[in-house]
Amino acid sequence: MSVSTLRPVWLCAVAAAVLAGPSGALAFSEAPVLAKAVQEKKLNPVDKRLPEKPEVIAPVSKVGSYGGTLRTAMRSNADQNSITRVVSGQGLVRWSMDFNKVLPNLAESWTLSPDGSEYTFKLRRGTRWSDGTLFTADDVLFAMGDVVYNKQFFVNPPEQYSAKDQPAVLSKLDDYTVRFKFAGPNLSFVEQLATPLGQHPTLYQKAYCGQFHPKYNPRVDELIAKEKVKDWAALMRLKCGDIEVPTRWGNPEKPTLDPWIIKEPYTGSATRVTLERNPYFWQVDTAGQQLPYIDRVQFQIISEVETIVLAAINGQLDYQHRHIFGIQNRPILSENTAKGGYRMMALPGTGANSVGLWLNHSTKNAKLRPFLRNKDVRIALSLATDRKEINDIVYLGQGMPWQIGPLKQSKWYNEKLGTQYLNYDLKRANEILDRAGLAKRDADGMRAYPEGGRVSINAIVSIAQTNQMEALELIRKQWAKAGIELNLLSSERSLFYDRATNNDYDISVDIIPGGMDITMNPRAVVAVHPLESRMSLPWVRWFMSNGKQGEEPPASMKKRMQLYEQWQTAASPALAESLFKQILEIAADEFEVIGVIRSPNDTAIRSAKLQNVYEQMLISWTYPNPGPALPQQWFFAK
Repeated sequence: MSVSTLRPVWLCAVAAAVLAGPSGALAFSEAPVLAKAVQEKKLNPVDKRLPEKPEVIAPVSKVGSYGGTLRTAMRSNADQNSITRVVSGQGLVRWSMDFNKVLPNLAESWTLSPDGSEYTFKLRRGTRWSDGTLFTADDVLFAMGDVVYNKQFFVNPPEQYSAKDQPAVLSKLDDYTVRFKFAGPNLSFVEQLATPLGQHPTLYQKAYCGQFHPKYNPRVDELIAKEKVKDWAALMRLKCGDIEVPTRWGNPEKPTLDPWIIKEPYTGSATRVTLERNPYFWQVDTAGQQLPYIDRVQFQIISEVETIVLAAINGQLDYQHRHIFGIQNRPILSENTAKGGYRMMALPGTGANSVGLWLNHSTKNAKLRPFLRNKDVRIALSLATDRKEINDIVYLGQGMPWQIGPLKQSKWYNEKLGTQYLNYDLKRANEILDRAGLAKRDADGMRAYPEGGRVSINAIVSIAQTNQMEALELIRKQWAKAGIELNLLSSERSLFYDRATNNDYDISVDIIPGGMDITMNPRAVVAVHPLESRMSLPWVRWFMSNGKQGEEPPASMKKRMQLYEQWQTAASPALAESLFKQILEIAADEFEVIGVIRSPNDTAIRSAKLQNVYEQMLISWTYPNPGPALPQQWFFAK
């Protein structure tokens, strides 16, 4: 993909085409299992289940055929996003496959007011939830007005749904038209709706989820007591889920708008998760066949990454990227394509770095904190990192030394933010650390604080990220040459996130997003993400609470936060661009987060029989592959 064509944060066009093709000329048909149910009078005919104007999906390669089970794998702990990525919860809008623009989805069109503050969405008339109930403006108003904007559910609504710290005012113009009126310009709103975190407007069916809300059920306290939860918000999350919680996939009774619906739920004791086709799904192909083609999706729950790789080699998986994408798996997967009956895929990422060293400027280690806040110390640690060795050993020479900035192909490219302090210079690193007040050494040659005691840095890392684990082990040895002791605290994902959210780390090792989508993923340059801006989560809490909680950040970060808020409500594209470039300049000057290596393309496999797979799909949470590549139009060759 040509990065120069990536969509800007604002939209040049405010109206969208309704259909990919003229649905009126189509004679609709359906999967055999549904046709049988219609014959047995258990289900309405297909044309009664589809919208008045179902979206027509042009296939990647050919019109498909029905049947089969898509087999894939997920892990047991906090891996619910594996389901989110494949099933791809259906929002009002979605990304195009190439990530170049936002397309209609459950909203067949939208308009934007001249001042950038008011969005009017036309819903796809006649769309039905998986229980056959019509999807209307009332569902959107319930999801947003009664749930998301309710302070008992979110103390502060997610930032994508706010402008000038105020939620949008929603109004129902008719049964299929909804208006979002913001307090000021919100030029990135539609792009935010295309991401997984923008799916709230279509997540909660009023008829079903309303029973867990005190406004619609005066006896909701009885349900709260029965389920042993603290309040209606917890009950709502238990029964109807939220974007990134396991319970989103834990209740087979909850109606959905997705291509497949839960049959075997994701629970703590589950060994697999199964979803079956939604008989009311609202898309068709160019031949009028209702999607999805594939009957069911089955996630095998496998604890160990090595076992997932083995399952692929043994032909037990039809598509897999998550958990096997590391370059170290590429040789053995390549050797076994015939045995496993699959083809290799190389998927490009949108990230800036695959091994980010998020130095915690608010670490609980009071002796270490002033040194991590010292830019000279951070420069020394970067210079003490031999990226060529890491690239050669961990990435087989196919990665690229890089810091945290957008890539050269991006309109947001900032040379300093991407390339400063990349060279390995141990002599200079030692000199800087000596001048920074860490000249003392103990009997083992490791550096000591001026008042005594070894300088010891604890880095948390998820064992699921094998490349990060291997890179960190090399960094540990490299930093030891500069007299810095680095301790590796590896753990399962759940403990890793617990440590991060509890501020129990000196360095968090994780990816750095924003190589090609920095405006959608700015968390490494401005502390605004409550879980992922790990240069200081207390700074984020200060920002999100308007200074009432957390820790006040330094002036440079407060300036970026101010610029970020101004950027979010900028009145023109030119002003927005200027503001965001200032954020990047300040982040480059501060050098808070250290990047190591930008990884090569990710490894993925797909069954040799699986058709209509978009081979150029990107790797990102913003573009939650493979969802935007429409797995509902994948099919198995006979």
